[in-house]
Amino acid sequence: MNLQGLTRALIRGANGPTMRMVHVKKVKSKRDLRKAFAIRLRVFVREQRVPREIELDCDDETATHLLAFVNGKAVGTARVVVKGRAAKVGRMAVLKSRRGRGIGGELLKRALKLTRIRGVNQIYLHAQVSVIGFYEKFGFRPRGRVFMEAGIPHRTMVFRRMAE
Repeated sequence: MNLQGLTRALIRGANGPTMRMVHVKKVKSKRDLRKAFAIRLRVFVREQRVPREIELDCDDETATHLLAFVNGKAVGTARVVVKGRAAKVGRMAVLKSRRGRGIGGELLKRALKLTRIRGVNQIYLHAQVSVIGFYEKFGFRPRGRVFMEAGIPHRTMVFRRMAE
Protein backbone atom coordinates (compact mmCIF):
# COMPACT_ATOMS: atom_id res chain seq x y z
CA MET A 1 0.00 0.00 0.00
CA ASN A 2 1.34 3.41 -0.98
CA LEU A 3 1.27 5.65 2.10
CA GLN A 4 2.45 8.84 0.38
CA GLY A 5 -0.07 11.56 1.15
CA LEU A 6 -1.98 9.39 3.62
CA THR A 7 -2.39 11.12 6.95
CA ARG A 8 -4.59 10.96 9.97
CA ALA A 9 -6.72 13.93 10.85
CA LEU A 10 -9.06 14.56 13.73
CA ILE A 11 -12.52 14.32 12.24
CA ARG A 12 -15.40 15.56 14.34
CA GLY A 13 -18.32 13.29 13.72
CA ALA A 14 -21.83 13.32 15.13
CA ASN A 15 -20.62 11.28 18.11
CA GLY A 16 -17.57 13.42 18.85
CA PRO A 17 -13.96 13.40 17.61
CA THR A 18 -12.67 10.28 15.89
CA MET A 19 -9.57 9.50 13.86
CA ARG A 20 -10.27 9.06 10.15
CA MET A 21 -7.91 8.60 7.27
CA VAL A 22 -7.55 11.62 5.03
CA HIS A 23 -5.77 10.81 1.81
CA VAL A 24 -4.45 13.81 -0.12
CA LYS A 25 -3.11 13.10 -3.58
CA LYS A 26 -1.98 14.96 -6.65
CA VAL A 27 -4.52 14.86 -9.44
CA LYS A 28 -3.17 12.78 -12.32
CA SER A 29 -6.30 11.84 -14.27
CA LYS A 30 -9.05 13.74 -16.06
CA ARG A 31 -11.56 11.92 -13.85
CA ASP A 32 -9.95 13.26 -10.66
CA LEU A 33 -9.62 16.73 -12.19
CA ARG A 34 -13.38 16.68 -12.85
CA LYS A 35 -13.89 15.80 -9.16
CA ALA A 36 -11.73 18.75 -8.10
CA PHE A 37 -13.63 21.10 -10.40
CA ALA A 38 -16.97 19.75 -9.15
CA ILE A 39 -15.99 20.54 -5.55
CA ARG A 40 -14.88 24.04 -6.52
CA LEU A 41 -18.06 24.71 -8.47
CA ARG A 42 -20.17 23.47 -5.58
CA VAL A 43 -18.33 25.57 -2.98
CA PHE A 44 -17.46 28.73 -4.87
CA VAL A 45 -20.09 29.04 -7.61
CA ARG A 46 -23.19 27.55 -5.98
CA GLU A 47 -22.51 28.32 -2.33
CA GLN A 48 -20.56 31.60 -2.54
CA ARG A 49 -22.00 32.83 -5.85
CA VAL A 50 -18.64 33.34 -7.58
CA PRO A 51 -19.18 33.59 -11.36
CA ARG A 52 -18.17 30.32 -13.06
CA GLU A 53 -16.00 32.18 -15.61
CA ILE A 54 -13.89 33.58 -12.75
CA GLU A 55 -13.66 30.31 -10.83
CA LEU A 56 -12.30 28.17 -13.66
CA ASP A 57 -9.38 30.01 -15.24
CA CYS A 58 -6.24 29.59 -17.35
CA ASP A 59 -4.11 28.79 -14.28
CA ASP A 60 -5.96 25.47 -14.06
CA GLU A 61 -3.99 24.30 -17.11
CA THR A 62 -0.57 24.66 -15.44
CA ALA A 63 -1.48 24.15 -11.77
CA THR A 64 -0.83 21.08 -9.69
CA HIS A 65 -4.23 20.10 -8.33
CA LEU A 66 -4.74 18.22 -5.06
CA LEU A 67 -7.72 16.18 -3.92
CA ALA A 68 -8.56 15.14 -0.36
CA PHE A 69 -10.43 11.90 0.18
CA VAL A 70 -12.16 10.58 3.30
CA ASN A 71 -13.35 6.99 3.11
CA GLY A 72 -12.75 7.02 -0.64
CA LYS A 73 -14.93 10.09 -1.27
CA ALA A 74 -13.45 13.30 -2.69
CA VAL A 75 -14.26 16.01 -0.15
CA GLY A 76 -11.73 18.80 -0.74
CA THR A 77 -9.38 20.32 -3.26
CA ALA A 78 -6.63 22.89 -3.67
CA ARG A 79 -4.22 23.95 -6.40
CA VAL A 80 -0.66 25.20 -6.53
CA VAL A 81 0.54 27.45 -9.35
CA VAL A 82 4.35 27.73 -9.53
CA LYS A 83 5.96 30.61 -11.40
CA GLY A 84 9.72 30.71 -11.05
CA ARG A 85 10.61 30.46 -7.35
CA ALA A 86 7.19 31.67 -6.18
CA ALA A 87 3.97 29.72 -5.80
CA LYS A 88 0.36 30.66 -5.26
CA VAL A 89 -1.84 28.30 -3.29
CA GLY A 90 -5.45 28.70 -4.22
CA ARG A 91 -8.88 27.33 -4.86
CA MET A 92 -8.87 25.67 -1.43
CA ALA A 93 -12.34 24.20 -1.02
CA VAL A 94 -13.84 21.62 1.32
CA LEU A 95 -17.42 20.43 1.04
CA LYS A 96 -19.62 22.23 3.57
CA SER A 97 -20.59 19.00 5.35
CA ARG A 98 -16.88 18.20 5.92
CA ARG A 99 -15.53 21.59 7.07
CA GLY A 100 -13.93 22.10 10.46
CA ARG A 101 -12.58 18.56 10.53
CA GLY A 102 -8.93 19.05 9.58
CA ILE A 103 -9.27 18.36 5.86
CA GLY A 104 -8.31 21.87 4.76
CA GLY A 105 -5.24 21.67 7.00
CA GLU A 106 -4.17 18.41 5.38
CA LEU A 107 -4.60 19.94 1.93
CA LEU A 108 -2.54 22.98 2.92
CA LYS A 109 0.23 20.85 4.45
CA ARG A 110 0.46 18.84 1.24
CA ALA A 111 0.55 22.04 -0.85
CA LEU A 112 3.40 23.40 1.29
CA LYS A 113 5.28 20.11 0.97
CA LEU A 114 4.87 20.26 -2.79
CA THR A 115 6.35 23.77 -2.89
CA ARG A 116 9.32 22.64 -0.77
CA ILE A 117 10.03 19.75 -3.15
CA ARG A 118 9.95 22.19 -6.07
CA GLY A 119 12.39 24.58 -4.38
CA VAL A 120 9.93 27.43 -4.04
CA ASN A 121 10.98 30.04 -1.51
CA GLN A 122 7.93 32.31 -1.53
CA ILE A 123 4.37 31.08 -1.16
CA TYR A 124 1.37 33.35 -1.15
CA LEU A 125 -2.40 33.15 -1.39
CA HIS A 126 -5.48 35.32 -1.44
CA ALA A 127 -7.43 34.41 1.70
CA GLN A 128 -11.05 35.21 2.21
CA VAL A 129 -11.06 37.50 5.25
CA SER A 130 -13.29 35.08 7.16
CA VAL A 131 -10.58 32.38 7.11
CA ILE A 132 -7.41 34.42 7.70
CA GLY A 133 -7.02 32.79 11.14
CA PHE A 134 -6.90 29.34 9.53
CA TYR A 135 -3.94 30.31 7.34
CA GLU A 136 -2.17 32.08 10.19
CA LYS A 137 -2.05 28.74 12.06
CA PHE A 138 0.14 27.42 9.24
CA GLY A 139 2.59 30.34 9.23
CA PHE A 140 1.01 32.67 6.68
CA ARG A 141 1.03 36.38 7.50
CA PRO A 142 -1.30 39.08 6.07
CA ARG A 143 0.18 41.65 3.70
CA GLY A 144 -1.42 44.78 2.32
CA ARG A 145 -5.00 45.88 2.54
CA VAL A 146 -8.26 44.00 2.19
CA PHE A 147 -9.43 43.87 -1.43
CA MET A 148 -12.47 42.53 -3.23
CA GLU A 149 -12.17 39.45 -5.41
CA ALA A 150 -15.33 37.97 -6.96
CA GLY A 151 -17.36 40.16 -4.61
CA ILE A 152 -15.74 38.66 -1.49
CA PRO A 153 -13.26 40.49 0.79
CA HIS A 154 -9.77 38.95 0.58
CA ARG A 155 -6.30 39.67 1.86
CA THR A 156 -2.95 38.58 0.47
CA MET A 157 -1.06 36.29 2.83
CA VAL A 158 2.60 35.32 2.52
CA PHE A 159 4.54 32.35 3.85
CA ARG A 160 8.31 32.39 3.68
CA ARG A 161 10.13 29.14 4.10
CA MET A 162 12.86 29.32 6.70
CA ALA A 163 16.22 27.66 6.01
CA GLU A 164 16.00 24.03 7.04
